[in-house]
Amino acid sequence: MSTREKILLAALRLFSRRGYDAVSVEQIAQAVGIRAPSLYKHFKGKQDIFDAILTETAQRYAAFTGEISVPAGTPQEDRQTFSRLSADALVEKMRALVAYSLHDEFVSQLRRLLTLEQFRSPELSALCSQRCVTQLHDYHTALFTRLMDAGFLRREDPAVLAMLYDAPVLVALGECDRHPEREAELTRQLEAHVRLFYRTFAVPAQTDAGTSERKESV
Repeated sequence: MSTREKILLAALRLFSRRGYDAVSVEQIAQAVGIRAPSLYKHFKGKQDIFDAILTETAQRYAAFTGEISVPAGTPQEDRQTFSRLSADALVEKMRALVAYSLHDEFVSQLRRLLTLEQFRSPELSALCSQRCVTQLHDYHTALFTRLMDAGFLRREDPAVLAMLYDAPVLVALGECDRHPEREAELTRQLEAHVRLFYRTFAVPAQTDAGTSERKESV
């Protein structure tokens, strides 16, 4: 790990435990094991460090969601893609998202920092909403829209469906932050939530005999 990366991680750990205002550049340098003048070779000051943390976390999140996203294509390509996207695969996507949010140190520590600071700073309050709620909501709104267009999900308001889908995930993340020992239990509950959601909103599949049955894949 480079000195720059060590500075970012040390600063984020301190910010998430003490709050942004309570941490000095000297304390960050001490946590890294360098002197403050050496830190200024990499960053102009504390705000510059914080801005770099936001950029690093955004890049990590974008890279991760790119890995688990369904590739966008034409309606015909979407139908072919979603026909192979089973309920089990969607559960795995949810499990990956929860595990990443809890165990990527940049993402998890920044979420805790924003939760801590959201009532002190209007700017950080807005950032908390964007990073902790809006990104997830937008991701699933877009996904559900494509599922509807491809004929695999009932035609409903995709933003409302995203709220229904995301709310238990956000509650579980907050609970895991406070009680890490509950992660396995809450992940199992979220798996059941994903399956119930799609049993409820999936479009029934037509059988060869002309009858319909509810799909376990979308």
